Amino acid sequence: MDPIQLLFYVNGQKVVEKNVDPEMMLLPYLRKNLRLTGTKYGCGGGGCGACTVMISRYNPSTKAIRHHPVNACLTPICSLHGTAVTTVEGLGNTRTRLHPIQERIAKCHGTQCGFCTPGMVMSMYALLRNHPEPTLDQLTDALGGNLCRCTGYRPIIDACKTFCKASGCCQSKENGVCCLDQEINGLAESQEEDKTSPELFSEEEFLPLDPTQELIFPPELMRIAEKQPPKTRVFYGERVTWISPVTLKELVEAKFKYPQAPIVMGYTSVGPEVKFKGVFHPIIISPDRIEELGVISQARDGEFLDFFSYGNALIKLAV
Repeated sequence: MDPIQLLFYVNGQKVVEKNVDPEMMLLPYLRKNLRLTGTKYGCGGGGCGACTVMISRYNPSTKAIRHHPVNACLTPICSLHGTAVTTVEGLGNTRTRLHPIQERIAKCHGTQCGFCTPGMVMSMYALLRNHPEPTLDQLTDALGGNLCRCTGYRPIIDACKTFCKASGCCQSKENGVCCLDQEINGLAESQEEDKTSPELFSEEEFLPLDPTQELIFPPELMRIAEKQPPKTRVFYGERVTWISPVTLKELVEAKFKYPQAPIVMGYTSVGPEVKFKGVFHPIIISPDRIEELGVISQARDGEFLDFFSYGNALIKLAV
């Protein structure tokens, strides 16, 4: 199998790599190769979210574009073929104009040291690209992988809540007020005798969120996905070979040929082992481009079929 060029986009700019090292993660590639230092290096193991960026993929079968927040420190660049990467530099800056997410976090006092802020912004950005009016539950889930040691999260949540649709969270309102509007002592605002803290911000001053002003998914990547038949891609490094099959049959064949090779999707298990425990894998198999493994369908008898489990069963038979 011949080596293949790696093609992806970063903040709307085309990137082509001819000699790809499968051991290279996206974070050092962004910071050192592309000089995009807004993505921060925190824990290096996917635990803090400071390095969060957004990965966008186009599915030619459904004609849909899906946006995912990922930890750049655990994202091999070999997994990025045909994707669009957006970093915090691609949203806005103080020289031109801040993105509404950046502006609201700043005005709501959601940043102190600022190290976690780019990751917070990108997690929220990915959520809004998929759900322009998220619920509060979706918001808290989206920020669940981002740590902050300064602000205590409340001003960050307050800033991001301004994008949420009206919540009807309370089934039963204690003291006549929703739990979100109660003070720590449980008193409703109307029951307070001395309320001396005015609002820290006015929502009327915020920039509106306009989806038409966001970066579009690169048309070139859409054309490639539509017209070029998918094929197995193999990237050879000095020590590691990365195999990316596109069918279950190719996956089984690769696993049969390399039974000791790990199968990775998000790299959240193998990645920390390689980095912190010194585990070495000369061959890595990544089935993230196999469409069947991302599908759950309902059979005639009403049972749901998980094709990822089906793929695992095939692999066990092969090895």
